Amino acid sequence: QCSTWKLPNNSCLRTGKKCLVIGGSGFLGQHMVEKLLDKGYSVNVFDIQKRFDNDRVQFFLGDLCNKEALLPALQDVSVAFHCASPAPSSDNRELFYKVNFMGTKAVIEACKEAGVQVRQLATLLAAGVLELGLEGCQGSPNPFATSRFFSLDHFWTNLFSFNLCRDGKNLVDFTYVENVVHGHILAAEHLQKDSPVCGKAFHITNDEPIPFWAFMSRILTGLNYDAPKYYIPYWLAYYLALFLSLVLWLLSPLITIKPTFTPMRVALAGTFHYYSCERAKRDMGYKPVVSLDEAIDRTLQSYPHLRRAKA
Repeated sequence: QCSTWKLPNNSCLRTGKKCLVIGGSGFLGQHMVEKLLDKGYSVNVFDIQKRFDNDRVQFFLGDLCNKEALLPALQDVSVAFHCASPAPSSDNRELFYKVNFMGTKAVIEACKEAGVQVRQLATLLAAGVLELGLEGCQGSPNPFATSRFFSLDHFWTNLFSFNLCRDGKNLVDFTYVENVVHGHILAAEHLQKDSPVCGKAFHITNDEPIPFWAFMSRILTGLNYDAPKYYIPYWLAYYLALFLSLVLWLLSPLITIKPTFTPMRVALAGTFHYYSCERAKRDMGYKPVVSLDEAIDRTLQSYPHLRRAKA
């Protein structure tokens, strides 16, 4: 299942080299750290907080937007992986702008200041997009994107007993974390001067688009709940969510409520949003290492506290 491409002789990411995982305490970051260690790389982690202990990892704590705080973590590093992002459920636009735009600008500036010690940068942007840059290559990482990441806990707050639909067949991409990690590392291993991956953006997906409500039904039935069985028009659900948002805004001086039924989430449930990873396949030999079926099974096994007891 892994790539059969031969690692370039002049690749910066070779066994024994030191990597920096920015946002390494987060969901994706921890998986990235684990895989890099398994592959024989030394790992630094830079994050705003330390969420796990590992004697093989050196931690650096600081603000992502502070270039001076980043520089010590970049010492003797060959490759930097930028995985930091606010929580996907956050509706704090200022925080997203600060982390995803200003933070990524600071990362790029710190990498440049570190000189030849850091020649590669892989950043995870919207919908599992990899934006790749290399010193001496044409193009540079785009520092801005609105990122969205989902976990089953996030989905659980948004499960309806009815199906929001235009026709109920809108295709979406769900990408298992091991495939995202695989795409990052594969890109870094094949990124070198004059490489076809240089300066390009890549979508990393499971390459198995699925109707949104078919996916949700599999999650529900896998947790011993009934699949959605009532249908309401998309436009009605959207305007109901819009009306609820307006009511909560009017009540905000008196009480603060974080709704899970929002126009954005209705839009996500009823909109086609899937992506082609053909460029990643062609330029760096990407292939998902975990199928969607296996990913769903593993995910369900990881959330026994959400499973309903059978009667």
